[in-house]
Amino acid sequence: MNWTSFPNLKTLDLEFCNLTGSILEEIGTLSKLTFLDLSGNNNLGGLLPLTLGNLTQLVELRIYYTNITGPIPSYIAQLKNLVHMDIGDNILIGSIPSSIGQLTNMTYLYLSSNQLNGSIPQEIGMLKNLVDMFMSHNILSGPIPSSIGQLTNLTSFSLSLNRLNGSIPQEIGRLKNLVYMFMTDKILSGPIPSSIGQLTNLTYLSLSSNRFNGSIPQEIGKLTNLIYMFMDDNILSGPILSSIGQLTNLTYLSLSSNRFNGSIPQEIGKLKNLIYILMDDNILSGPIPSSIGHLTNLTDLRLSSNRFNGSIPLEMGNLMQLAQLNLSHNLLTGKIPSSIGKLINLNFFDASSNQVNDTIPAELGLLSNLRHLNLSSNQLSGQLPPIEVPNSFQYLDLSHNFLNGRIIKKLEQLKDLEYLRLNDNYLNGTIPTGFAYLSQLQYLNLSHNDLSGKVPCSVYSIKDLDLSYNPLNGQIPQYGYDCPPPSQVLSQTINKTTYCKGINSSKKRIVMLTLLISLFITVFLGLLSFGCFLYRKTHKKQTKARTMKNGDICSIWNYDRRIAYEDIIKATNDFDIKYCIGTGGYGSVYRAQLPNGKVVALKKLHCFEAEEPAFDKSFRNEVQMLSNIRHRNIVKLYGFCFHNRCMFLVYEYMERGSLFCVLRIEVEAVELGWTQRVNIVKSIAHALSYLHHDCSPPIVHRDISTNYILLNSEMEAFIGDFGTARLLYPDSSNQTIIAGTYGYIAPGNC
Repeated sequence: MNWTSFPNLKTLDLEFCNLTGSILEEIGTLSKLTFLDLSGNNNLGGLLPLTLGNLTQLVELRIYYTNITGPIPSYIAQLKNLVHMDIGDNILIGSIPSSIGQLTNMTYLYLSSNQLNGSIPQEIGMLKNLVDMFMSHNILSGPIPSSIGQLTNLTSFSLSLNRLNGSIPQEIGRLKNLVYMFMTDKILSGPIPSSIGQLTNLTYLSLSSNRFNGSIPQEIGKLTNLIYMFMDDNILSGPILSSIGQLTNLTYLSLSSNRFNGSIPQEIGKLKNLIYILMDDNILSGPIPSSIGHLTNLTDLRLSSNRFNGSIPLEMGNLMQLAQLNLSHNLLTGKIPSSIGKLINLNFFDASSNQVNDTIPAELGLLSNLRHLNLSSNQLSGQLPPIEVPNSFQYLDLSHNFLNGRIIKKLEQLKDLEYLRLNDNYLNGTIPTGFAYLSQLQYLNLSHNDLSGKVPCSVYSIKDLDLSYNPLNGQIPQYGYDCPPPSQVLSQTINKTTYCKGINSSKKRIVMLTLLISLFITVFLGLLSFGCFLYRKTHKKQTKARTMKNGDICSIWNYDRRIAYEDIIKATNDFDIKYCIGTGGYGSVYRAQLPNGKVVALKKLHCFEAEEPAFDKSFRNEVQMLSNIRHRNIVKLYGFCFHNRCMFLVYEYMERGSLFCVLRIEVEAVELGWTQRVNIVKSIAHALSYLHHDCSPPIVHRDISTNYILLNSEMEAFIGDFGTARLLYPDSSNQTIIAGTYGYIAPGNC
């Protein structure tokens, strides 16, 4: 195209025209141009031509979503009439030139989604007519300049996802017209300035994923136009102020992953427009306020991983729009109110790891939209509730309670069911045969119950199955005339995770057998005290009696240089099931809060596991490995206890559990964005590099899977479970038998 043929051209709009190549120098001959739009041509690259500075009449410049690269040229300052400049979503590099401050007519500036670095120039404050400024998704660093307070006409402002540091300047309070403010970063710190209360037109405030500390300023209550408030993933502390009740237009409130304490104020009930409340992963305590029942527009309520006590308020039943309710990992007691059965839109309900008791209300079984129900690790008793069919259940976990009776037949009609855990209860009767019709069922755990009879053929259609520790009789059915093979079977999973054959003892029988063995050893050998009645089968030598004083059987340390054995026992109520948060490769994992306030994770071998040489070897192997290595992405071992009666490890506590669990639960998987996933991969790569190249001799983990990648509250990744790890000595053979998790075994493990 011959640009000289259009000397009087004022508007040039070539948006999304599949242009290729680069912007030609000849464009500078269009000296009367006031509007230029080359956006959306993602095959258009190269540098901005020098002649662009000749377009001094230009009012609007739009070149977003192309592939232009290089720095923003300083001659941009020649475009004095420029009002609107959008050069975002490109590959621009270098710093923002200070000459940009000369574009004093500018009202709209969009530089987001480039690779700009360096600091924001102080001269940005000269753009006093600026209404919208977006600089997010770059590599900008340094502090936010105080001159930003001069942009008094600013209504929209985003600096998210850069590398800015320092605090928010007090001058931010001068931006009285500000409506949208986005500062989601990773490095901003310091307290939230009280001057933020002067931004009375603010409707959207996002300060997530930073290092802000201190308390929320009282002045936040002046932001009565606020609709969205995101302050999650910081280090904010102190109570949630009662002044929050003045924010009556608020629809989204996210305070998750901070250190807020105290109780939720009753004034929360005034926020009747609220749709989302996210307060999980804090140190909030006290009862859940009954006034929360006034929030009838609420669709998502997350209060998990706090210290709430008391009972679940009856008023929860008023939240008819509620779709997600997470109350897990608290200290809630009492019964689950039957009013929960009114929540006809509920699809996710998690009240696991509390102290809830009584029976499961039958009304829960009537919630036909419920897809995820987790009431595990409580003190629930009675029979399984009736379930309305059809029902959309995909995930059902009632494990680690005191439920009894038979497994209800209607479970066989839950066509969408993928995950079912009823283990560690007192269920009896036979295993239903209809599980074969549940084509989506991938995981079934009925272990540690009192189920009897034969194992039905139908269970072979389930990929991950555990029937261990039930009084089942007969042999595992063989494929053949009476037991045709299902269409989909993972034989290695059956061999690895299905336990029936040869295990015919219920929990009661195990206890009786253990007592008989203890009595025999005490009477005839006289070498063990009554408190150490578990005798290891593989030991030929007699074990000398030991006292239970601190340190006699333990080697446990922390930042105070000591954790008493009695403190561990007291913190878990002698490893009560309500403190159990999961089951590892060779033991159960417990959460314990020590007297100094520190929370740790405990992996304890069960009695029957401690007697198995393989488990004992894995346990000692893990101690050996973790005692001699230190890396920021390898879980810390604070201590261990070796004793016939009690064997456990003391770990750093990981709030979010395993990567496997996060990815398996759809709601949590959505929260795990691509940036976090990439960071998880990097962290694991760094940890493996350390094990392979920085340790002498090198260490191979041999079981890197999502089960053993643990996440803390900030979604940082750590490698755990070194039970199968081994040292590689360069001068010896390193051939081993297969070790690791099927589906994750690396070629080098064979």
